[in-house]
Formats: sequence, structure tokens, C-alpha cells
Amino acid sequence: MNSSYRFSFLIIFYIVFITILSTPSSVFAEDAPIHIEANRMTSTEKSNSVVFTGDVDAKQGDVRIRSDKMTVHYTPKKKSKKGQKAASQQVEKLICIGNVEITRAEWLGTSKKMVYLSKERQVILTDNAKAWQGQNMVSGDKIIYYLDEGRSEVVGGRPATTVGETADGKKPSRVNMTILQK
Repeated sequence: MNSSYRFSFLIIFYIVFITILSTPSSVFAEDAPIHIEANRMTSTEKSNSVVFTGDVDAKQGDVRIRSDKMTVHYTPKKKSKKGQKAASQQVEKLICIGNVEITRAEWLGTSKKMVYLSKERQVILTDNAKAWQGQNMVSGDKIIYYLDEGRSEVVGGRPATTVGETADGKKPSRVNMTILQK
């Protein structure tokens, strides 16, 4: 192999290698395996769900979820035709309760409850929902994190029935953000 051909091959290899490394891992995360650890697991075939309790720690690609309890709902098992392989079951949604923490790169979300919708690729944090990007923090009644877009939507709370008050006598909640400047 002559040196100019070898040099061209190395340049092409380097470009392809860098392109693969710089591609966001979220592109692969949707099909990446989900690894879950917990103190206890209970599976219920009738409801197509698995409940993990006690120091739950789940990872898929670059996303990590921690909570006290996680319920995984999956698609029903499809019956295979004779001689054909059955389709694998897919996660439909995750419901996490208690001390929820989800991280992805520099994004961190916390709440008391989280719902992950697989088809929509959305994480919905409720009940004391907060999110951090670096040192900046935002809070609201609900935070929706769109995994494929890498963006968040924060929703304030209860609508007021009279000016400045809700039906339960509390002030309506609002979105709060703290931006730290250097």
C-alpha cells in the first residue's frame, strides 16, 4: 500500500470515527438496553408490569433515573405464528414515585413523581418538580423534558378562581427560575 493511499485511508477512518463519537448517544438510547437495579422486584403478567422498590437505579444510554419505586409497563407479548419468532416486548411507560432524580449530561430533574412515556420520549416530573442545567434552576408544578429535543417545558400551577387565590385558598403557583451569572 503506497503512502498517499494509506494517508487517505487514515483521514477517512479518522473522520468516520470522530463522526460516530460526536453523534449524540440519545440517537442510540431509544433502542439501548435498560439496566435496572433495586432491592426488590415484583412481576405481574396480567397487567404487563414490573414493580421495582428500594433504592431503584435505572440506566439507558446517557439517561439515569433513581427513585424509591419504579413501575415499568410494557407491551403485551405478541403470539408468534408457527415457525416464526415472537416480537419482543417494549417498554410503554415508567412511573417513578419518591425521591425521583433523572440525569442526562448536565441536565438534572427532581420530583416526587415522574412518568416516562416511551412512544413520545417524554419525561414528566410533578409534585415539587425542579430542573437544573449546570447551576441554573427552574421549578414549577410540572416539568416536561423532551429527550429527543433536549428541551424542557415548565408549567406553573393551579388556575385561580378569584384574583390571586385558588379553590383551596392558596395562591396559584408560578414558574420560578434562578440564573447564576458569573
